[in-house]
This record gives sequence, structure tokens and C-alpha cells, in this order.
Amino acid sequence: MTTALITGSTAGIGAAFARRLAADGHNLVLVARDTKRLREQATELHDRHGIEAEVLTADLATDEGIDTVADRLADPRDPVDLLINNAGFGNKGRYLDVSMADELKMLKVHCEAVLRLTSAATGAMRERGRGGVVNVASVAAFVPRGTYGASKAWVVQFTQGAARDLADTGIRLMALCPGFVRTEFHERAGMGTDNIPGWMWLDADKLVAAALGDLARGRTLSIPDARYKALMGVTKMVPRGMLGRISSRTGRKYGPQ
Repeated sequence: MTTALITGSTAGIGAAFARRLAADGHNLVLVARDTKRLREQATELHDRHGIEAEVLTADLATDEGIDTVADRLADPRDPVDLLINNAGFGNKGRYLDVSMADELKMLKVHCEAVLRLTSAATGAMRERGRGGVVNVASVAAFVPRGTYGASKAWVVQFTQGAARDLADTGIRLMALCPGFVRTEFHERAGMGTDNIPGWMWLDADKLVAAALGDLARGRTLSIPDARYKALMGVTKMVPRGMLGRISSRTGRKYGPQ
């Protein structure tokens, strides 16, 4: 059996990846901050699918947490074949309304942790000549609005650049860019979602199925829904200044409040 490591595994997109990969017969390394939830998740997946599920408690907003996961990814005695960098969060409020400490914490999780964990995983994978990495970004990466989108834009650019550099190593890297997904994400950030139209919501399990299909096809970027593909296509035709104004207005109207 191959082994997949998933950060932020206990909820939302991370939990959907865990369910799908366990059902497909992969052993798992489940990473999150809540040990109790991790153990419950590991037991459920083991009992339902007969796979081995390892629990690794780590806070990726800290150097210690990143080091813990990086060490596991680099362990040659129990190799990880697929890394899902899913851990992330949002801050409520516009730029300058959010504290600098919270902004830096976001960059730590969304950028530094992704860089260091991807590097640890692909360094080990290159020696074996195979492996895969999915870095979860967002369609927010393609519109100029807020530090969340800026951090996810970094994830997309980094992942696609690394994919080109490692193209001949047997390693596949892909940035996954979902839209609104029904998860705990907005609730944890204290964001209301009643103003978001129903058509904009995606199902996490369907999203994961589409993402894994795109990874298997060797794509370096996955926008796993026709609705958001169309929206992102439109953004390419709109001048950046106008796009920024539209993004700001629609964000205030439809985005989490």
C-alpha cells in the first residue's frame, strides 16, 4: 500500500481527501492540531476501510509543528508517496483591520509550511523516482483582493514552478483551486455565509474526486468545477484595475462577512 500524508485532515477538504484515499486503499498520516479528533478520525477510517492511519499532532503556525511534519515526510523507513498540503484558515476583516500577528500566522501556514513540507516530501520522492504533491490554494489566487488571496497566489505560482523544475523526476505537483466549499472554514473564522448564492457552493467529496483525476492526468493546476472554470476564464479578459474594483464590490456583497 502507498501512504498519503494530509495536513488539516480532520475537517472540510482535508477530511474529504482522507475518506477518498482510505477508500482507495492508501495508508494515511493524518495531521492536525486536535489530537482527540485525529484519533477518532484514524479509528473510523481504519475500521471502515482496513487501512493504517497514523496520527501526527502538529500546529503548522509554529516552527516546531512544521519540523515535526517535515521530519515524517523525510523518513526513508516509512515513505510518504502523496502529500496533501491542505491546512489553512481565513482572517475576518479587510487589510489593516486584521492584526499583523494574524497576517503573519497566515503566511506561516499558507506559504512557509507549504514550502518546507513540499521540499521535505519531494526531496525524499526524488530519490525513489515517484510521488505526488497537492497544494490546496483557492480561486481567490486569481483576483486582487486581500492577503488571503495573495497567499494563495503564492501557492499557485510556487507549485507550478516547482512542477516544471521536477518534471523529469517522476514527481507530480498540482495546485488545487476550489471556490466556496461547505466546510468549517468560514465558521472557524467567524464569517457569515448566508449572503453567498447557493450555486457558488461546492461539495468537498466531488471536489476531491475531480482533483485526484486532474493529478492523475498530470495537470499542475486544478479548478475542479465548470462554474469556477468559467468565472476564472472571464477574469483573464478583464483589465487588472477593473478586476480589482469588481472583486472588491462582489467580495463585500457575496463574500464572508
